[in-house]
Amino acid sequence: MGFILIGVALGLVFGSVPGLTATMAIAICLPMTFGMAPIDAMSLLMGLYIGGVSGGLIPAILLNLPGTPSSIATTFDGYPMAKNGQPGAAFGYAILFSFLGGLLSIIILMLLAPPLAKVALKFGPFEYFAITVFALTMISSLAGGSLVKGLISGIIGISLAMVGSAPIDAFPRFTFGMNALDAGFQLLPVLIGLFAVSEIIRISESKIKKGKSINYAMKGFGFSVKDFFKQGWNGLRSSFIGTGIGILPGIGGGTANIIAYVTAKNRSKNPESFGKGNPDGVVASESANNAAVGGALVPLISLGIPGDTVTALLLGGLVIHGLTPGPLLFQNNGDVVYGIFAALIIANIAMIAFLYWGMRVFTRVLSIPQYILLPIIIVLCVVGAIGVNNRMFDAGALLFFGILGYMLLKFKFPVAPIILGFILGPLLETNLRRGLMYTKGEFLPFLTQPIAAVFLSLAVLSIILKIRDNYKKKKKADSNTIGA
Repeated sequence: MGFILIGVALGLVFGSVPGLTATMAIAICLPMTFGMAPIDAMSLLMGLYIGGVSGGLIPAILLNLPGTPSSIATTFDGYPMAKNGQPGAAFGYAILFSFLGGLLSIIILMLLAPPLAKVALKFGPFEYFAITVFALTMISSLAGGSLVKGLISGIIGISLAMVGSAPIDAFPRFTFGMNALDAGFQLLPVLIGLFAVSEIIRISESKIKKGKSINYAMKGFGFSVKDFFKQGWNGLRSSFIGTGIGILPGIGGGTANIIAYVTAKNRSKNPESFGKGNPDGVVASESANNAAVGGALVPLISLGIPGDTVTALLLGGLVIHGLTPGPLLFQNNGDVVYGIFAALIIANIAMIAFLYWGMRVFTRVLSIPQYILLPIIIVLCVVGAIGVNNRMFDAGALLFFGILGYMLLKFKFPVAPIILGFILGPLLETNLRRGLMYTKGEFLPFLTQPIAAVFLSLAVLSIILKIRDNYKKKKKADSNTIGA
């Protein structure tokens, strides 16, 4: 119990500081587990995992700064809610649905891990390529007012992802003779630069504010029971999306929260309210990113296949304690497996308790004068960016992406499609090249494999529906203009 609580508390700290992710928390603490009993070690690591993913919502809501890639979509409506004087309600929705999303995915992990992992194994390069193409069609929903500007932003993101060594053959591309670019741009400097540094530059244009005085008197989570039930289907759907994406190796919570957000926006009766402080967006993002935790552990525990860097480190944690993940883990080390399940549930409860008790303290950050707060954020951003690979180049990249983000905001280009393109671009290219190597250059199997065909059909349908919606909106706007 003690190790779980320590893990969650440390994870929340790492998640809330830009650049200090759950991956870094586990990497730092992994050597400390060498002398522990296996259940104690996994309890600490599971606490770090849950806390690290959940902590990202704190700066996402207060500062428009996603603490982790899993909190990107939380900024879209969480920050506007905080600016509109509803930081408590934004935190309430985020905390409660983080807990519920995580709990649902843990239950799925406990009940269905082996069969779900076997289904995930059937996904090859054709299926991953099709899923990535489908996910990229979400750019149209994140485009805001202009579909063309959204597509340009998505292409910029994919182009930036192509800088550095190519997948498969590691051939350097678009490096312009700079050795530092051989490894490409890292996600965290891109993320922090586009969202945080650009926002700081934008704020510094106007007169620096002394800080808001907000009424922090709150009842419960800041919303009514009626509001909670109104969000029920949105939270459930987003949790299933997060779990499903988490199960598929290599995609992760960074994509899950954006896809859940876009789905919520597309299914909403008031999609135009998204991005202006709609709690539906916060619920969708936080349900999905915490649900991806349980999903990512399904292939790890059942088959010994890590889906991302965090689960790769957790695999290392199991191996150093003499445990071999896979079907035999349930037979030979059942006590450790059920210890992990119990640790996840307790860590989830500890997470909601810590965040709820700290909520009133977190919201007071908005009262700090901006001339004090903004320099502190800049320092944290630089430290977080350098901490990823311990190189000064990432601090320069942070500034570059901050200026790029500021220029895009000035010309009213959406920033979110850049992140989606940057995350999904490498997945798209890697699986395209793997598939073409497998088929010796034939593209037809990408279209004829059943699962791949379904996702590609959904991608085409998604594009057609978006074009139709845009045409209807334009027609309605033109008729209103003529009528006026």
